This record gives sequence, structure tokens and C-alpha cells, in this order.
Amino acid sequence: MNNITRQQSRGAASDGSRAGADGDAALAREAKELRAALHRAAHQYYTLDAPELPDAEYDRLFRRLQQLEAQHPQLRLPGSPTQRVGGAVLAGFAPVRHALPMLSIRTQTDTTSAGAERFDQQVRSYLQSEQRRLQLPADDPRHRSEPLCQEALDALAGAALAFVAEPKFDGLAMSLRYEDGVLVQAATRGDGETGEDVTQNIRTIGQVPLRLHGAPPLLEVRGEVYMRRDDFEQLNEEQRRRMAAGDRNARSFVNPRNAAAGAVRQLDPGIAAQRPLSFFAYELGQITPAQEGGPDFASHWQVLQALRDWGFPVSELVRLAHGPAELAAFHADLGAQRDALPFDIDGVVYKIDALALRRELGFVTREPRWAVAHKYAPQEELTRVLGIDVQVGRTGKLTPVARLEPVFVGGVTVTNATLHNELEVHRKDVRVGDTVVVRRAGDVIPEVVASLPDRRPADAQAFVMPAQCPVCGSDVVREEGEADHRCTGGIVCSAQRKQALLHFASRRAMDIEGLGEKLVDQLVDRDLVHTVADLYRLQPDDLVGLDRMAEKSAQNLLDALQQSRQRPLHRFVHALGIRHVGERTARDLAQHFGSLDALMAASPEALLQVPDVGPAIAQSVHLFFAQPQNQEVIAQLRALGLAWQETADPYKPLPLAGRTFVLTGTLPGLTREQAQALLEAAGARVASSVSKKTDFVVAGSAAGSKLARAQKLGIRVIDESGMRALLADS
Repeated sequence: MNNITRQQSRGAASDGSRAGADGDAALAREAKELRAALHRAAHQYYTLDAPELPDAEYDRLFRRLQQLEAQHPQLRLPGSPTQRVGGAVLAGFAPVRHALPMLSIRTQTDTTSAGAERFDQQVRSYLQSEQRRLQLPADDPRHRSEPLCQEALDALAGAALAFVAEPKFDGLAMSLRYEDGVLVQAATRGDGETGEDVTQNIRTIGQVPLRLHGAPPLLEVRGEVYMRRDDFEQLNEEQRRRMAAGDRNARSFVNPRNAAAGAVRQLDPGIAAQRPLSFFAYELGQITPAQEGGPDFASHWQVLQALRDWGFPVSELVRLAHGPAELAAFHADLGAQRDALPFDIDGVVYKIDALALRRELGFVTREPRWAVAHKYAPQEELTRVLGIDVQVGRTGKLTPVARLEPVFVGGVTVTNATLHNELEVHRKDVRVGDTVVVRRAGDVIPEVVASLPDRRPADAQAFVMPAQCPVCGSDVVREEGEADHRCTGGIVCSAQRKQALLHFASRRAMDIEGLGEKLVDQLVDRDLVHTVADLYRLQPDDLVGLDRMAEKSAQNLLDALQQSRQRPLHRFVHALGIRHVGERTARDLAQHFGSLDALMAASPEALLQVPDVGPAIAQSVHLFFAQPQNQEVIAQLRALGLAWQETADPYKPLPLAGRTFVLTGTLPGLTREQAQALLEAAGARVASSVSKKTDFVVAGSAAGSKLARAQKLGIRVIDESGMRALLADS
């Protein structure tokens, strides 16, 4: 019996060991996979400047690895991402060994006020543990012999801890080294121990002082290189123009941080100088010690004031806070401003203010105990593309939109995200079925930032822009040098209906008084008007009963429509809303061809014979009139009694053709628009500013800078009577 019991016990122990071994192996595999994923993400983020994982996903993986290593210390390896700062030296830059490591700080992901309370409590708990070590016997290896600093004793006695609260900039950490007041070296964080020498590129940043006054002989300043949002948008717009023009070296950037890092790591400083970079200072590294004549700072707040005095930009958003309640308030207030800030932040950094207390707290593995990053809700997440639809905007622009598996990001559940245009879809290589990074910030429309090709299914489908408008069936075109595709059916496309009607009725087009935005909304929303031709089919019964539309108002609108049936040809051409055809070009087209039929039949080559009409305008006009839908609406307008006044002799030169006029001041007998109409009818060009190409300036009372510039340039100045005399002579 005893032998059987012993055998059963050995068997049970053996089974338990196997189960334990299997569990340990599974944990080891998970830790290995997490390390590999985090190393890959860090390499893409820090070294290649081509991030794939959103911050929220990286943080989740990192926290899971931290949890595994804390629960199973045997899984903690020296090369684990939890034991070092991410990043590697990029080939082409000289390595720089940091005199003091540039370590990262711990992240507090609880986005509520509890995050600030937790940091305060963690500091106090550590100080309490240090105080208990003082009470241990002297022969206990955990015994502490040195007393705590006064700031620690005050905190243990219940005093509120003093903190400095700073924005957590989303840029590239940078170390600036000055010797005898001269910038001698700039280095990236790299792996925390060794960074990259990017001195020549950093010298191109205007906010980085090259020479200091009043600074200690040795000074290392740490801060953030970043790109303002407006500068980022301008840079990306330029990159998109280059891409559309066929420049294979051009690429748009994922976000300002990516753009800033890419600029800093340009091997050619000339290219870096063209990128709009900015800098904020927020910390000290190595510095001449006080005993050797350096400054004797007692607090971080004093450090920041000194940095300002030495000429460094320090964020005006930095605040001194006492206790966790003030930290939480700062976190909430800055979060409310976040979307309106001129630069990106993803949280707030809390730092103990007293430097003596910082030294007391020290570091744990890769992070200081005296600082923490309190993040905001993530604005990027991963999800899957279920399909790619095409939306047509009110101006005819076609925008591909990704239909997504619902994902909570930036405080809301997102199911659709813009892909901007076909060039962006192909650049980001987004396909149906892909796993993608989605970003949402404030009220900005969610967008797909990047796809993850390594997660792509075998049946993923590439996107192709349709050749015909998905709304009206008109041809879709993308003009040379432009990124956007557009529908050519402006007056027939229901997606553009309201915009087309408002433009058609505008004062400088068909001038239909009373047909404003609110009325157009009602006519379209109640399905009374589909194209501009339907305006002339309206009856009193259709209008009476609409908001603010009684019998008299309805009759006034019908009278205005009746009056608009007789308009000059150039006004009608302008009213059609042809892309690139403004009032001036419409007049030139009407004058050149003389009739609508001749204009509609014109080839691109014939259109190029019109003054100031280039290839883009010629192609746009030709495509518009080639659409059967547009031809049908024009035929309907003719059948409804519209008879635009056509030019009798289109080939007779106009008397003031080739002359440029500028109007300024108040004329006694004409409005500015009336004077312009008279001049243009005689063939003159009316410009908005005075230049050497101006022939006449027509000046009325209270003429200002335009008159002064004309006199300076020696341009002939006339009054209204002089203008009328020119018109009469012509």
C-alpha cells in the first residue's frame, strides 16, 4: 500500500512537472515573441523613422512584457526592451557616447486624475521604505546609514510634494553640448548610452543657439526637436505636389514626429536646412559642477529659468504644481487644449522639482523614480479594412474612404477613415483586408496612417480609382500635376448639386436674386431640383410652403428666374461651373468663339488659341462639354427658353484688348463692379494690384496704397471721367 502510494505520488509529481515545464515554455515563447515585436517596432520608429505600430499598441506589448518579467524574473534578459532605451545608431553618422545616459521615463497609461495620485503615492511609498531601512539593525544588509534629505522628511511629514509639469512633446530627443559657450556637438538619444552625431543638421535649426552668454564652461542641454503642425502640413503639401509631378524621391510623411526625425537624420545638411524644425529645452545633462564654478541649482524650476536666460526656448506651458490635485488639473487643462496646440503632444511629464529629492529617489532599471509620463487617450489604433468606398465631395473631388472594423480611438468609435486620394492609397499600400493604423485627433476626420504588410491576408485586394463617377456616371479625371481625381459632371452630379446650384445663381453668374443657401438646401432636400434646368420648371405650388417662402416671395423668385433667361454668353459659361473657368476666362471664351455651339464643339487645340487659356483649362472645358449628361442639361435649358446673348462678331478685336487697368478708391458715378464690367466689355483686363505691367490706374476718392505705388512706378493715373473718355474713344 505504501509502495503504491509512493509510486502514485512520484507519478503525480512527474505530471505536475511536465505541466509546469509546458507552462514555462509557453511563457518563454510569449516573452520571446514580445521582445522580437518590440525590437522591430523600436527599430522602425527610432532608426528607420517609419513607424508601423501605434503608440497604444506598443505600450500594451511593453506592459505585458514588463508583467511577465516581474512575475518570472528568469525571463528578464539583458537585451530585453525593458532593460534599455530603443534605437540604434544609423549608418553614416559618427557614434556619440553620452556622458550621462539619456534614459526614458516610465509611462502612466491611466488617463484619469488617478494617474497623478498614483505617482505621488509611489514616491511617498519609496521614501517610507527608505525610512524603514534606517530602523534596521546595522548588521542587516538592507540597513541604510545616511539620513534622508530634508525634502524627503518634509514629504513623509505630510507636506505636499513640489512637481514641475511639462508637455510630453512628440518629437526627437536631443542632447546639445556646449563648451565655453559654443555648440560643439548635438547627438540623438540612440540606445540611451550611444547616440548619433547630428551636429551639422541641428545647426540649421534657428531656435538652437550656436553661442551662449553667461553659461558655465561645460553645459549639456537636453530637449526635443519637433515640427509644428502648420510647418508639417506645408511640407507634406509640397511633397505631394512633387509626387504628383512624378518626382520618385518625394514622399509624404506619416506625422510631424516622423518628419522631424527624418530631417535630423539627413546626411546632407542642406536638405535638413530646408525642413522647418523647432526645439524646446527641458533638462540638463552634464554640467560644470558647483564646486568648480558651475551653478548651484536647488530645483528643476530654477534650471528651466536658467535655460531661458541662456537663450534656449522653454515651453510656456510648463507649470510648477504642488500635490497630485494640481498635477491632475494641469493634465486635464492641457488635454482640453491639446488639439489646438501648434505642435503634437501625447501626454504630460511630471518631475519632482527638488534636485536633492531626485537624488534620493534615484533610478530603477531604465527609468528615474522621480519622473513619469502621464499619457492621454491614444489617438492611434489598429484595425482591419473591410472595404474601400469612394465619396464625391461638393466640388467633385473623389476621396477613397476605408470601411473599418469598429475601433475605439481618440475617444470615439471609428468605422470609416479617409485615405485622401489614390496616390496616398498606393503610397501607404492600403488594401482591402489589411491591418492598418488609424489616427483620430479631436474633431479631425479619422485617417489611415499606414498599413502593416506583414499582417496582410493572401486575398487582400488592391484599390483602383473608378473611371466613372460612382454618383452620376460622368468621366473621372486627374489633371497632370494634381493628386486628386474629380468628377466632370458638375451640373448633373447629385453630390455636387447644392454647390452647382449656388454657383449658377450667384450674382456674377446668372444673378438669380433670392436663391440663397437655405432655399437651395430645401429645394434639394425635398427633391424638387436635381439639375440647374429644374430651376426653370418650378411652379408657385412648389415654392409656397417652404420655410420663409410665402406667395409674394415665391413670385419674386420666379420673376428673378424669368429675368435670368436672358444673360450674356460669358455669364452663362461662368455659371456652368467648369473647373478652372472663372469670370475672366469665361469672358475670353465667349468673346473668342462667339456662340455656345462653337464653344461646345471646340477641340483642345482650338481652345488653346484663346488668350490666357493653357492646357489645363483647355482640357477641362473640352471634357465638360464632351459629357452627354452636361449636353443634355444644356439642351433642356434651351428648350426651357434660355437664350443667352451671344457675341455678334467674335473675331473683331476689342478696342482695349491687351490693356491692364487697376481700380482704387470710390468713383463718383460707378460702383467698382460697374466700372470693371465696362472695361472688360471693351476687352481690358482689370487686375487687383499695381505692377509694372499695369497700363492705367483709375483713382477715385480715398485712394490708398495702389495710387501711391502707381505714382512711384510712373503709371498713368486717370479718374472716372478719364476712363469714360477712353471708352468713348474706343
